[in-house]
Amino acid sequence: MLHRTIIALAALSICSLPAFAATEYWVAKSASTKKCEVVTKKPDGKTLIEVGMASHKNKKEAEAAMKSATDCK
Repeated sequence: MLHRTIIALAALSICSLPAFAATEYWVAKSASTKKCEVVTKKPDGKTLIEVGMASHKNKKEAEAAMKSATDCK
């Protein structure tokens, strides 16, 4: 019985890993290359500078924001 419980808990934890994936995306501009990119960590303001003032719920939304940002043209 204990063996089944352990296997069930392991399977449940493996299935829940995508829930811990990045849930926010930012548009950032590299301070050195001046190129924009979509990142999953909030820009630090030194190596990556945040473009816009908001995070985005998904990568597609962030890419659309990057294309329309004046700093990224």
